[in-house]
Amino acid sequence: MLWELIATVCAGLAGAGIALFLRKLTLGKTPKWIIPALAGLGMLGFQIQSEYTWYEHQASLLPDGVVVVKTVEEQAPWRPWSLVYPQTTRFIAADIDNAAQNQNNQQVYLVDLYFFERRLAAKRVTQVVHCGAQARADFTNQLQVPHGNAVDPELWRDLPTNDPLLQAVCSERAS
Repeated sequence: MLWELIATVCAGLAGAGIALFLRKLTLGKTPKWIIPALAGLGMLGFQIQSEYTWYEHQASLLPDGVVVVKTVEEQAPWRPWSLVYPQTTRFIAADIDNAAQNQNNQQVYLVDLYFFERRLAAKRVTQVVHCGAQARADFTNQLQVPHGNAVDPELWRDLPTNDPLLQAVCSERAS
């Protein structure tokens, strides 16, 4: 975040520099207010660009085998440009290559999910995915892995067939 602040200040200085250059070219006929105006536009433009490229940049840094399974796009009235083009502010990635198959039930996998949010540290949450029952559960010491496809509805959450997490974990293993 410190580097983003420094880059924002530099964008403002660049905008002010352009305004000073324009004033020099026009021999001072350009109004003085253009200097802070272009500085502000430079900083605002950099921040908007940074907000919109954050997701692509973060996703490109993910190692092989970690796939994005969900993105969250948001609109906010204090960012009117997001009403036209919503921004991706959060996403979830799953570490598919390191998903561990349960030895007692080959349909059950232990997978790490990573929650990314703009300007916050990533969080890791371990989930258990049951491919046969199309369900997931939080990994705890009390979680009992079922031997078949019958799961306890109090511990397991049903997933739709087209759920990206279910497809990512189970599709490669089915073949």
